[in-house]
Amino acid sequence: MTDLLFRADATLRTTTAIVLASAPEGVVLDRTVFYPRAGGQPGDAGAIRWDGGEMTVADTVKGEGDTVVHVPAPGATLPPAGATVVAELNWTRRFALMRMHTALHLLCVVLPGAGVTGGQIGADKSRLDFDLPEPPTKEAIEAGLNALVAADHPVTAEWVDESVLDTNPALVRTLSVKPPRGTGRLRLVRIGAGETPVDLQPCGGTHVSRTGEIGALRVLKIENKGRQNRRVVVALAE
Repeated sequence: MTDLLFRADATLRTTTAIVLASAPEGVVLDRTVFYPRAGGQPGDAGAIRWDGGEMTVADTVKGEGDTVVHVPAPGATLPPAGATVVAELNWTRRFALMRMHTALHLLCVVLPGAGVTGGQIGADKSRLDFDLPEPPTKEAIEAGLNALVAADHPVTAEWVDESVLDTNPALVRTLSVKPPRGTGRLRLVRIGAGETPVDLQPCGGTHVSRTGEIGALRVLKIENKGRQNRRVVVALAE
């Protein structure tokens, strides 16, 4: 299995690791800071370096079992199995994805009670689709988002027993995709402190540590994607 270091600390940019498997379709390490594509969040990019070589990582995906596959760029040289390597993220891209991912959680806060029917996280812009016949205006959503950013709420993650979904199913905002079950544990991302958080949702992705790190946000557009389906597209203001 691959030890997922980003689960404990999403700010880690690099780690040493040992190559467990190396093939044209990808490289498996015993530990990684690279997030594999899942839950609407793209896989990380970056580089794997070893004595005498370097491989550009174009994408990261889930492998068999509990492994993570670092997908090489076309024509890249592969590290030998058993080698000790340094895996380093493209941090500029990852941090932008972290900011946008947390921003989408805030978007759920601004649109309380609206179920999420789809979504996609990008470094430049991101979107969520909501089961929402009459959304607020762009200006109202943008003002709500930036107020939550300015409040600089803490963002933390915690592991709980997955049975919490049986007692509190409202934690899940997505209507079409449910959190995986069967391991006995569930990762919750909490925004805000105290007994009544600003937001609390199951999520396996990477996030900033405080909402203030997101920076100013813009609502680019609200699109009609069906009788009650509304797509809200947001972007980082700078």
